Amino acid sequence: MGNDAISLFTALFRLTYFKLRFDLQSRNTSKWYYAEYSTFVVLPESQNYNMLVAEYSGNAGKDSLKCHSGQMFSTYDRDHDKWRDFNSAAVTGGGFWTQRCDDCAVNNDDTRLFYWSGLPGGRELQTSRMWLLCK
Repeated sequence: MGNDAISLFTALFRLTYFKLRFDLQSRNTSKWYYAEYSTFVVLPESQNYNMLVAEYSGNAGKDSLKCHSGQMFSTYDRDHDKWRDFNSAAVTGGGFWTQRCDDCAVNNDDTRLFYWSGLPGGRELQTSRMWLLCK
């Protein structure tokens, strides 16, 4: 969908119409889990697509995204993560709201770094999907 569209949708409708959902498939068990956030906002490009999430529910074990809330979006050419001399998006091959905490990495090319901490049966993922859903 792209961050411009997500920012526009979440700004226009604020907290009224959308929630964020992750579907997460465990690499160890092949079982599916989910994490939902009733509060999800992506600020505009002028604020580097800063993401705000809250109000977790689901069966994914724990809220592994909360430490990424308030973080700007990082890509290989726009390093906004909290690591001083390390561009996590360039290393993992995927853009995300990467924080120095190590709780989730759901948009990576590197399968060694593809996980959701606290996932029942182990943190490693086989597949992840990120959805913007109507409430």
